[in-house]
Amino acid sequence: MLQLLRKIAFPISLVYALVVYVRNFLFDVGIFSSKSYKTPTICVGNLSVGGTGKTPMTEYLLRILTHRKTAVLSRGYKRKSKGFYLAGTESTVLELGDEPYQIHRKFPQVAVAVDTDRRNGIEKLESEFDPEVIVLDDAFQHRKVKPTFSILLTTYHNLYVDDWYLPTGSLRDAKKEAKRADLIIVTKCPEGLREDERHAITARLKPKKHQNVLFASLQYNNFVTDGGQQKIQLSELKGKPLALVTGIALPEPLVRFLKSVGMVFEHFEFGDHHHFTDREVEQLKGYQMVLTTEKDFVRLEGRLRNLYFLEITHSFSREDEAVLKSSLQALF
Repeated sequence: MLQLLRKIAFPISLVYALVVYVRNFLFDVGIFSSKSYKTPTICVGNLSVGGTGKTPMTEYLLRILTHRKTAVLSRGYKRKSKGFYLAGTESTVLELGDEPYQIHRKFPQVAVAVDTDRRNGIEKLESEFDPEVIVLDDAFQHRKVKPTFSILLTTYHNLYVDDWYLPTGSLRDAKKEAKRADLIIVTKCPEGLREDERHAITARLKPKKHQNVLFASLQYNNFVTDGGQQKIQLSELKGKPLALVTGIALPEPLVRFLKSVGMVFEHFEFGDHHHFTDREVEQLKGYQMVLTTEKDFVRLEGRLRNLYFLEITHSFSREDEAVLKSSLQALF
């Protein structure tokens, strides 16, 4: 049914494509302006609507930049606060949005701010925090800012070159805009990707001379946690019924992984950034254990006592990790 609706919506996608083309053209010819900043800025983004692993990639960069005075600027999707908001010790998930809040909790030394106006957000961070570098989360389409370095993410199972515009496909920007990236990272690759497969994908992406193409796979922890001291090995959960709750764009890789390690669960699937109602939470209380993603955990924490999450990170080959690190070091 969904596929049928997407086909029916094809004329709408053509209108959307025209709007995207005109907007990018106006930036390209200088009618709309892009502004650069004295502070090095690293943009992490994609051409599609979610599901490429932007937040884990931002966290990966923060671990590389651990010795730098770093800030993260996000839009703060579905947050309740307005304007510029800088995270503090009393900040909540409602004020920041789920992904910035997750980053704030894991990296307390990093200044995490949200602002739909990226220019204003950068200027506020420069005046109030004076960072050495600012990571712009999900900012590839925000062309009012010209980042120092851009990282474009695309998934192994849905490369942007094979996709189409919304609502028929999942592209929110034109494929040719990939030219603005300094680094293209293919995420969610199967482990042990062969060299000939890497070459084939790179050939399909047709990178520019200045662009490197890297490959990353998802790496899951071998335990779940309640965010505190409690940790349970996945091996202890084999065959035990539980509820899996996801409010992310693409839960399929997580579902496949859990099944591959012998987990038995009932999957409650919600839309990306879903705000869980009291009725939905009450339904989940009937399960001995509720497993969710880290992003969903921050929206459910305190509402369920039997709540755990499985952390994920990106994993690179040694060679690709070296390219990524050297690219970031070149900014300073």
